[in-house]
Amino acid sequence: MTATEFQPAKTPVRQPILQARDLVKTFGRVVGLDGVSLDLYPGEVLAIIGDNGAGKSTLIKCLTGAEVPDSGELKVSGQTVHFKRPQDARVHGIETVYQNLAVSPALDVASNLFLGREERLPGPLGKLFRVLDTKGMRRKAKEELTRLGISTLQDVTVPVENLSGGQRQAVAVARAAAFGSKVVVLDEPTAALGVRESNQVLQLVRDLRDRGLPVILISHNMPHVFDVADRIHIQRLGKCAATITPQSHSMTDAVAIMTGAATA
Repeated sequence: MTATEFQPAKTPVRQPILQARDLVKTFGRVVGLDGVSLDLYPGEVLAIIGDNGAGKSTLIKCLTGAEVPDSGELKVSGQTVHFKRPQDARVHGIETVYQNLAVSPALDVASNLFLGREERLPGPLGKLFRVLDTKGMRRKAKEELTRLGISTLQDVTVPVENLSGGQRQAVAVARAAAFGSKVVVLDEPTAALGVRESNQVLQLVRDLRDRGLPVILISHNMPHVFDVADRIHIQRLGKCAATITPQSHSMTDAVAIMTGAATA
């Protein structure tokens, strides 16, 4: 036998789905991001926390095309990308649920899931007269909600304005999960929700992770962050102060790093 036969098999190296390197973004004399780097891996929840003005929102906007960084590099699945608008990020499989949800209250659940991506009937009715395939979209919406395990939305024909806050959040998350083939970004998904509804949203986050879909979670709620996050990216004064895990640091440690009272 040759020496090569005794060499152990190499452990495959995990490749990030989303990479940011040395992102810089300024607004006049105000520095929003000062050389921030970030990695998001398949099947993980990465929480981003930080005090007001730490650069969380600016970082998320640069990752999702709402802002263009002054310098730095973004990669999706190893491919360098240049997002100039949110639609560019969506083309690459990155979907964002903002705190204001961006749902249309007057439309039903199915219409909201397909908002901006409406499907038309096949044949002349769809191509010439642009008739929407309402029945088909409702069927697919119900299938998607079932696949995500969302049991609180049984009727996809109900207007969103008749839903509770947690149910509206579930609609927005379901829309992101349905079309976000690579990354789902959730901005304060449990803000202004009760305990029961918050738990339902957190379970949705876990379900997305279990399906292998990575999630970026922005939240001020430390118990929620430590409940679902695999890693925690801490922003401070436009920089990444540390990246920790719930196993390596406590909530008190995270707050101390976030405020500058301690370092990782």
